Amino acid sequence: MALGGWEALSWSLGPVPPQLKQEVERRQRLGQESAARKALIASSYHPARPELYSPLQDVALAPEFLAAAEYSTSPGANLEGLLQRLETVSEDKRIYRLPVFTAPFCQALLEELEHFEQSDMPKGRPNTMNNYGVLLHELGLDEPLVTPLRERFLQPLMALLYPDCGGGWLDSHRAFVVKYAPGQDRELGCHYDNAELTINVALGKAFTGGALYFGGLFQAPSILARPLEVAHVVGQGILHRGGQLHGARPLGTGERWNLVVWLRASAVRNRLCPMCCRTPNLVDDEGFGDGFTREEPTTVDVCALT
Repeated sequence: MALGGWEALSWSLGPVPPQLKQEVERRQRLGQESAARKALIASSYHPARPELYSPLQDVALAPEFLAAAEYSTSPGANLEGLLQRLETVSEDKRIYRLPVFTAPFCQALLEELEHFEQSDMPKGRPNTMNNYGVLLHELGLDEPLVTPLRERFLQPLMALLYPDCGGGWLDSHRAFVVKYAPGQDRELGCHYDNAELTINVALGKAFTGGALYFGGLFQAPSILARPLEVAHVVGQGILHRGGQLHGARPLGTGERWNLVVWLRASAVRNRLCPMCCRTPNLVDDEGFGDGFTREEPTTVDVCALT
């Protein structure tokens, strides 16, 4: 099983430029700092909801999600049949939605996240654009929650929905929760994800505003002409391609917490980095890193623009 503990950095043939060497060192420091935070949390943090750290159980998942995943693994399953079991938000943009978690599970996860937020444990930023939230691998929820969610449920779904984007070859992920609240992050600028595919699940709480908006793929012309707005529904997940330009409108009132999982397929990204669209040059990193591998898995077609 490939764990993808590598990051990609691109440069032309010849000596590594000083600026790039500094960036390599910066990213390696970030990985080491994250590993240190994870170790401290594992040894010193006392969860509010310890049951969340046990392996994911079907009772946490919405019946619709379980049914869609079960269909996706059944003999003769096809895209047409799967589309009858979820909502097509945009056929053209290939954006879909379905319930993922039950309301009690969302509430339990929110209680745990708020308990951790209020603790004196060290906390890393979810990503370069969000300042508030939680990295789930640091909190210790990657192995019991996100990995089985990807391997048992999301991969069969994504294999039917996005076969051209590595949906059937997902072998790593980066999972984090983002928080939007007054006086903190309120909106998110237009961007694309460092992922082949993404699922974004609204956890709560009560809020107004904050809708997602989607343009075209970042490589395509007229990428933000007539953006599509999609409102959040607590417990439901929005599925889209990582290269789909998107952002979040300003929060109106309340707090919004979302679980975001960047799903990665090394069979795709080993050939073409999704961020710079170049053949990747790899450096060592902690854990999954950016989802690249030095061992070459079975390859698939790189995600199409249409």
